[in-house]
Amino acid sequence: MNIELRHLRYFVAVAEELHFGRAAIRLNISQPPLSQQIKFLEQTIGARLFTRTNRRVSLTLAGQHFLIDARQILGLVGAAAARAGRLHHGESGELRLGFTSSAPFIRPISQALSSFRRNFPDVHIQTREMNTRAQIAPLHDEDLDLGIMRNTTLPDSLAWELILREPLLAMLPSTHPLARSNTVSLAALVKEPFVFFDPRVGTGLYDDILGLLHRYGYTPFITQEVGEAMTIIGLVGAGLGVSILPASFGRVGLKDVVWLPILEPDAVSELWLVWPRYREMPAVAKRFAALLTAETVRECAVNHKPK
Repeated sequence: MNIELRHLRYFVAVAEELHFGRAAIRLNISQPPLSQQIKFLEQTIGARLFTRTNRRVSLTLAGQHFLIDARQILGLVGAAAARAGRLHHGESGELRLGFTSSAPFIRPISQALSSFRRNFPDVHIQTREMNTRAQIAPLHDEDLDLGIMRNTTLPDSLAWELILREPLLAMLPSTHPLARSNTVSLAALVKEPFVFFDPRVGTGLYDDILGLLHRYGYTPFITQEVGEAMTIIGLVGAGLGVSILPASFGRVGLKDVVWLPILEPDAVSELWLVWPRYREMPAVAKRFAALLTAETVRECAVNHKPK
């Protein structure tokens, strides 16, 4: 059957108005073409849809049932078009996001996630907590849309942009003599037993922090190697040594741990947003990336606002 959506729209308008003149005005067309299209529709279906007299127009039994189906068809088409539009504009669908364990503690990232959920409730956010190196393979294989990770060596298949530079802070037990200081130097820290990441875990912070120490000619005396930053914080709080972590972990607020700024000016860690280079970024990922950029800019403006 050569029935088009416009025929259904014409029919519904006449069925609801029960008047060809009013239906034509509603459809913004003249009455004769409307009457012709309704006749064509009836001929194509092989059934009369309207009973016409000089005084009134009414639906036949076939017309009454066809009206139910026509409304349903038009509703389905409208819903399908709306879904496609939301997907195209990144307002629905799925965002597959990998992030390091420190990411939820970083205000612009947590704010971006909160804002994204609030503004785009129809998007399913699939989050995967993974250390930096573990994100590289799923990003390369396009199993993740975006990754939030520490600076590291990336393959050519991945692109990245800097989200922020975060200070590295020294962690000491609250009972440690250095804990009463306002700052601490790397030279003072490396004299203490060090609680640090196991190199087999693959966290980007391992290279970041050891690289900082090595630049100044220091090799820490590592007495405890663990897999998670939260474990490091707990062991430092228990008095098993000192360590270095990004400032965002200070939001944990463990009372047995003191966080101190490090004197060396390059004691910073970069956080990157990473995505597959040779695949067009999905619209939902573009939406989140834009929100994250906006939150980062806002945070920088607040932090650098004159006191």
